[in-house]
Amino acid sequence: MNLLDTLHRWTGGLIGLVLALLGLSGTILLYEHLWIGVPGASDPLRGDLASVAAATETLMAAPGAQGIIYADDRFGMHQLRLEQGAGAYASQSGEIAARWASQWERPELWIFDFHHHLFAGDNGEWVIGIAGLAGLFFVISGAILWWRTRRTFQLRLWPRRLSRPSIVMHHRDLGIIVAPLLLISIVTGTMMIFRPFALGMVAPFGPVAETARALEPPKYKGGPLAAKPDYAAMLTKARRRFPDAEFRILSLPRKDGDPISLRMKQPAEWLPNGRTTLWFDAATGDLLGARDALAMPPGAQAFNMAFPIHASRVGGWAWRGLLTVSGLSLTLLGSLAVWTFWFRRPKAAKRRAQAALVSI
Repeated sequence: MNLLDTLHRWTGGLIGLVLALLGLSGTILLYEHLWIGVPGASDPLRGDLASVAAATETLMAAPGAQGIIYADDRFGMHQLRLEQGAGAYASQSGEIAARWASQWERPELWIFDFHHHLFAGDNGEWVIGIAGLAGLFFVISGAILWWRTRRTFQLRLWPRRLSRPSIVMHHRDLGIIVAPLLLISIVTGTMMIFRPFALGMVAPFGPVAETARALEPPKYKGGPLAAKPDYAAMLTKARRRFPDAEFRILSLPRKDGDPISLRMKQPAEWLPNGRTTLWFDAATGDLLGARDALAMPPGAQAFNMAFPIHASRVGGWAWRGLLTVSGLSLTLLGSLAVWTFWFRRPKAAKRRAQAALVSI
């Protein structure tokens, strides 16, 4: 038990600040659709084919256009993605409402980048994934260690004093209360970063190999991107194939020969941007293939539920409120763990640490 206690304290001291910042940034992102503040953000969704096609043709004619994240029922603006991290918000009629040359001009973009990549791209994802696994150990070991002190349990939102004993007691008691929520947040978040971990979590729903194959996009090859693709025709084919689905993300190919992809969301899908996908030849606009998210294997469908649960895109205000408690608690627990470990350590522990450094 002493070894578990030591590992728990060192985990909190070394990774607690990362977990705290992820909890805070994630909580802020839960409400981004309310504070973005672009005129027209609250416009009702117009998902009819004619409106979406007209806006698509207008926006994709912009120099450097790379794709569109379409408006939905929470945020009534299209997001145009341009080259080199630039972009714009546009009304559903295709009129530009706000532009930016880099993500640093839009707080919702750089907060998102921090929460998902720590401003470090793929390397940042690895750090977040490791932090997620450490956080999982942190929660489980904390619950085990709390059992020894269960008779002293007192529910407090804030430590009685900022002394080490008070902070440690508050840490244990608050941690056991929010442990179920923290487990859900950490597990779903880590699933989106570490595919092997995700496959392990959804293994009870079906064969892992089948799930892995279903999550990989098919390989289609076509011609180079046409000078003026017929987006209206592509959207028409997509609506004919999935008549009840919403248009969610249009993406141009990254290199010659890759297809244009269009993601849609069917009513039964939880994932906000859907996993129903169509691929079109970039040169001719011919439909190369389509994937029905509702026909994917059970394991893949279980994986698709991780993000909406993690980002409170299901469950309404009640679930968003619980995730807010989870995020703020992670921020408090992580930051105070770092504070007590590095700045409020017992004097004897400090002397042993100094002696160890001298001996080295």
